[in-house]
Amino acid sequence: MVLIKCLLPGIIFLASGSLALTTCNGHEELCSRQYSNVSFIGAHNSPFVGCLPQQNQEWSVTRQLDNGIRFLQGQTHRAPVTGSLNFCHTSCFLENAGTVTQFLRTVKSWLDIHHNEVVTLLITNGDSVPIAEFDSAFNSSGIRDYAYIPPVSPLAMNDWPTLQDLINAGTRLIVFLDYGANVTEVPYILEEFEYYFETPYDQTDCTFSQCRIDRPSKASASGRMYLVNHTLNIDLLNTGILVPDRDGAATTNSLAAIEAQTDLCSSLYGRRPNVMLLDFVDKGDIIGTQNKLNAL
Repeated sequence: MVLIKCLLPGIIFLASGSLALTTCNGHEELCSRQYSNVSFIGAHNSPFVGCLPQQNQEWSVTRQLDNGIRFLQGQTHRAPVTGSLNFCHTSCFLENAGTVTQFLRTVKSWLDIHHNEVVTLLITNGDSVPIAEFDSAFNSSGIRDYAYIPPVSPLAMNDWPTLQDLINAGTRLIVFLDYGANVTEVPYILEEFEYYFETPYDQTDCTFSQCRIDRPSKASASGRMYLVNHTLNIDLLNTGILVPDRDGAATTNSLAAIEAQTDLCSSLYGRRPNVMLLDFVDKGDIIGTQNKLNAL
């Protein structure tokens, strides 16, 4: 069957004269959903890939995207010697995954060939680097044109565009920064905690028996999306040194474990989490769980 052309947003006419709806993030049903009403499985520390204790993922960033991850998180620091802005885990001496520009080029290359996908980046600013340096990395990578700029900031939860709106406008990248954002200077890098609250991180309790608001301090859940840190750590020999629980990831990332925490969160806040942030997204039925969270 031959595609003729797309005449209306979200609709493709086929040579047979029949209609085929396009998908948004892989599903027709998501096209009409507001961004703020979609649940994402997120890759925690997505650039830190490998088998070492300080690394949180086993799939490359491209493979994470290829396998359905649409929310990528990572922490940045200024690299010693070069002074470049890099994705580093706590310290660039401990784990250095390369420059932010290189990472953004990888994401851009993927977006270039996947036209119906909306991707979110959550970047942490570990060294309080000025926002202009993040803007420079986005410009150098060529990805800036994909970034969504809200008409007002902060944008109310019920004012977010649908995924189809974002796709039609070509603004398929949503960018959040935890600290140091300044939308007056760089309007597409949004202040995370104006839009989200987060549950506690560095968890060592495998039951995930809480869903309290950790950041921002004393925040109200009303009017904010929310991110659940569903990542499990091991305290090495009770030293206080935490490393990701790689061996237990399949259990942590199972549908049963994720649903147990999302049910708890939903009972507290009256709605499903917007993001479940996970280590080792190659483990467990991640996309099946994401689909279930979105009632697909």
